[in-house]
Amino acid sequence: MSTGSGADSAPAPNTPNPIERTEQTEQPRTSMFSSLKIRNYRLFATGQVVSNTGTWMQRIAQDWLVLTLTGSSTAVGITTALQFLPMLLFGLYGGVIADRCNKRTLLLGTQAAMGVTGLALAALTLSGQVQVWHVYATAFVLGLVTVVDNPARQSFVHEMVGPDQLRNAVSLNSANFQSARLVGPAVAGVLITAVGSGYAFLLNGLSFIAPLTALLLMRNSELLKVERTPRGKGQLREGLRYVAGKPELIWPIVLVGFIGTFGFNFPIWLSAFATDVYHADAGTYGLLNTLMATGSLIGALLAARRGTSRMRLLVAAAVLFGVLEIVTAFAPTFWLFAALLVPVGMCGLTVNVTANSSIQMTTDPAMRGRVMALFMMVFTGGTPLGAPIVGWVTDTYGARVGFASGGAVAALAAVGVGVMLARVGGLRVKIDLRRGHRHVTFVQRKQPLATAA
Repeated sequence: MSTGSGADSAPAPNTPNPIERTEQTEQPRTSMFSSLKIRNYRLFATGQVVSNTGTWMQRIAQDWLVLTLTGSSTAVGITTALQFLPMLLFGLYGGVIADRCNKRTLLLGTQAAMGVTGLALAALTLSGQVQVWHVYATAFVLGLVTVVDNPARQSFVHEMVGPDQLRNAVSLNSANFQSARLVGPAVAGVLITAVGSGYAFLLNGLSFIAPLTALLLMRNSELLKVERTPRGKGQLREGLRYVAGKPELIWPIVLVGFIGTFGFNFPIWLSAFATDVYHADAGTYGLLNTLMATGSLIGALLAARRGTSRMRLLVAAAVLFGVLEIVTAFAPTFWLFAALLVPVGMCGLTVNVTANSSIQMTTDPAMRGRVMALFMMVFTGGTPLGAPIVGWVTDTYGARVGFASGGAVAALAAVGVGVMLARVGGLRVKIDLRRGHRHVTFVQRKQPLATAA
């Protein structure tokens, strides 16, 4: 069973504050692939790696198709915005649905619907009838399905593996997604160059057969039983109040909101760098995505071994992520730019996994669907707000300025959240320049800012 947070009573004098408690209850380092010993999760992971590969193929083909039809980075940004707009508008309701319903049944429906959107776009493209509004429409429909799919899929991991393997499974999910990101863009680049975007959409639609099969083969008896939330009024507000009362939830969510809105607009930046800066084709665009995915995969595997989700790691990775984006934006040569995408991917993935796992571990199971919906809403749902702005900056001032501006926002947000977490936790920065000592650490203030009531 999950541990309570004690939110209704003041902590005892020697009880650590919420930020410290999050770090002190972490488990020791674990085996990198330990959660794959669980049959249901092994089936889930196998199905996901196939569909994720197809998803990345469609993402690359979709962005390139829009760029080909319009010649505009702003249009690519609009496509991305439409895909994530439903998450911004309805994301929290998706979490309520996930908490109320059987998550395995929900996923069977959402995964099937995603496959249909890929097949529809394939039919339009292969028949030669595709127009940019068709791409906009399918992106929006896919976003509507994702509203329910994301919180259900994120919280379903806990039911498959239980609390002891949750961090490892979350990290392996990210590794799964990023390994598919290695293959998908490369295959998409070859397909687009050889036969066009339509076949990438077709393969994506067919790839959803794998997760559907995996879900059907799972053993219900081996799933962790989680009490479903009964239908009732005020459940959305209840979830928001729950998050607002926990600084170890609200501040990481704020941070990923800024980074997701302004720092993760890679379809806009990388397509602009490929076409406008380096005057290359779809193969180069696929290569740049593959290099970033390589860094992300390394970051995910390191997170799977780490077994911890420290707030200080989250903030440090977010600062470094923003700084690396700025440096990469002004790389003087193509190969230096390409090489720097690897550490950018590592830091970005570290931010994502650390925030995801720390939030899930801190959340009561009955609230997990709503909390993860809020997490995904601000992380991906902010894209409709940020993507058109970033696309306009990129079109107006160039790819380098657009990329650097996103990194600057991410770095400043990380510093701000780090300061707030330190204040909530009653911490201060300690600098020690002696050899053999950690030069910069956070230590407890003698008189914490937050005192018991």
